[in-house]
Amino acid sequence: MTKNAYIHIPFCKSKCGYCSFVSYPQEDKVPKYLECLKREIKYFYKGEPLSTLYFGGGTPSLLSVEQIKSVVKHFELEQGAEITIELNPETLTQAYFEGLKEAGINRISMGCQTFNDKILRLIGRRHNSYQVKNAVRLAKDVGFDNISLDFIYGLPTQTLEDFMSDLNHAVELGVEHISLYGLKIEEGSRFFKNRPENLPDEDLQADMYLAAIECLKSCGFEHYEISNFSKSGYNSRHNLNYWNNNSYYGFGIAAHGYVDGIRYSNYRDFENYFKNSTEHAISHKLTEQEVLEEEIFLGFRRMDGVDFSIINKKFEIDFEKKYSEILKKYYDYGMLEKTDAGCKLTDSGILVSNVILAEFLQ
Repeated sequence: MTKNAYIHIPFCKSKCGYCSFVSYPQEDKVPKYLECLKREIKYFYKGEPLSTLYFGGGTPSLLSVEQIKSVVKHFELEQGAEITIELNPETLTQAYFEGLKEAGINRISMGCQTFNDKILRLIGRRHNSYQVKNAVRLAKDVGFDNISLDFIYGLPTQTLEDFMSDLNHAVELGVEHISLYGLKIEEGSRFFKNRPENLPDEDLQADMYLAAIECLKSCGFEHYEISNFSKSGYNSRHNLNYWNNNSYYGFGIAAHGYVDGIRYSNYRDFENYFKNSTEHAISHKLTEQEVLEEEIFLGFRRMDGVDFSIINKKFEIDFEKKYSEILKKYYDYGMLEKTDAGCKLTDSGILVSNVILAEFLQ
């Protein structure tokens, strides 16, 4: 039974320099898009009560409260379901937060990226640091008690001191969750064509990440996934569902889903999505080997690591025997360490996790 759903809202006022996500500055298409989105939900959703519902983007906060409500009402929800919406800080008001609360939203995820206004301008963000701080205060005043801020490290001209200042500001605001992402310049982004100057090198990015782990742990945050930190009880339940390799619906342009052992993705453009909202662009039934590899890959993203007994039972293998050479190699390097249930990446292992994980893939 699939108990989690992601909804992609592909609208943005403008594109940030680093962004390669599927989003478009075409708000005139919102009504038609929502019509097709609801058609897709009605067609694929089987009616089971959801444990989590997540509005991502793009900029979901470009939708009105009534538009958000009109989507939420298509789902059955468990008592206490986690309902998250991603927000950009520049347009948020107390009335909007009150409307979100009324719509059933109970978790806010805000794209801050940095509190340095100069760097915000360099990367093309539309907000400033004051607007982030004000939005967090408004959300708290309205009664939201599960607020997450996203940050990027390795931004143009950013120093280690700049980044630590960002984290200290976030802690002072009293948010419950913080996500940290190293800047990656990917094809499809503006920075890919016009690479900015004064980018921190890989060593400085690594120093930023390791310093963040130490800082946030000392401030009472649990490091529960490679990029994610939370106060006790505030892990992202929706994202943990991904990392536990469980099923989920994906609705909307470019959304990905995983249902009944099939991974699928939707069309990435309005024309095809509007014509084919009840079809997936790509569907692939995973082989048992692919499922095993995903279990390993996603398991190592969690800071509690992989559980040998669970994998052994699920796939009828002896994990330690099958991967003995890889395990010994990275135990010896100090990049993997044993846990009571299995093993996990160390902090130094996280820095080269892609290299390590590639060795588990056949």
